[in-house]
Formats: sequence, structure tokens, C-alpha cells
Amino acid sequence: MAEIIYVTGPVRSGKSRYAVERASAWGPGVVFAATYLADPRDAEMTERVRRHKEERPADWRTLEAPEDVAGALRGLQPPPSGLLLDCQTLWLSARLDRSDEALLREWQELLDALREAPYPALLVGNEVGWSPVPESAELRRWRDLAGWMGQRSAAAAAEVWLLVAGCPLRLK
Repeated sequence: MAEIIYVTGPVRSGKSRYAVERASAWGPGVVFAATYLADPRDAEMTERVRRHKEERPADWRTLEAPEDVAGALRGLQPPPSGLLLDCQTLWLSARLDRSDEALLREWQELLDALREAPYPALLVGNEVGWSPVPESAELRRWRDLAGWMGQRSAAAAAEVWLLVAGCPLRLK
């Protein structure tokens, strides 16, 4: 059974940088599963994507927003030395056309597949529960789903880290 590490925290807390540092220990051949929309919608998001790409080691392979992460990973040759998925909240944002039940089932299926994988996985997700209650029903739904997904990721993980102001705090 593969080890899963879950890294969470607020926006701009250093989660992605910490995750890249941790995953770099797995050596060459790490696969980065980028869950952002493959076609960023604006210049600011395009710049974010560019910066994140520059922060990753050059010998890593990238899967950009695969519809079926587990299926896409099964087809990779050679198999990766590890997987870094960044991030689960963007994964959720790209799939909000599905029912809550379908989204949670798909996320659980991915977690189950990662537990059975022959390599470690590091998942990054935003901790959004500390912010104000959003005014719109759509944003409240997204926040609730992100929270439920975070709970499932933490339950599946051998290690859980909270990043605040660039400082990692081990929760599990």
C-alpha cells in the first residue's frame, strides 16, 4: 500500500512550495498532476500557472488537468517515482457540473487508487473553512465540498501537514 501525504492550508501559505520540496526527495520521475483548467481563463491565472511550472524540477513529468487522474497514471511508462497532485480544490472547481455525490465518489475512487499505487502520492488542498460564509449558494456548495474532500484526504493520508505563513505544522 502506497503512502499518501496531504498538505493543506490557506491561500499563499506555502503549500505548493513545501509539497515540491517533499516530493523532490523521491528522485527523478515524479509526476505532477496539475488540476488547474488546461486553458487558464485570464492573464493572472496564466501567470500563476507559469510560476508554478518554473518551481518544479525539470525532470518531472506533468499531467495537466486529466479527467481521470488514476486512469492517466496507470498508462504512464515508466511508472512514476511519486505523484504530486496540486490541487484538490482546483480539481473540484473544474467539475462542479456534477452532483455532490458524484464528486465525492470520484475523489474517493482517486484516493483508493492512490493507496494501491506502487509509488507515494502527495496531495495539496486549500483549507477554506476558516473564511467567512459565502453569500452565494454555489460558493457555499464549493466550500462544503472542499471541506469534505479535505477530510477524506486526511483520513486516507499517513501524514497530514498544515502550512501557515510558510511554516509546516504536522497534524497527523
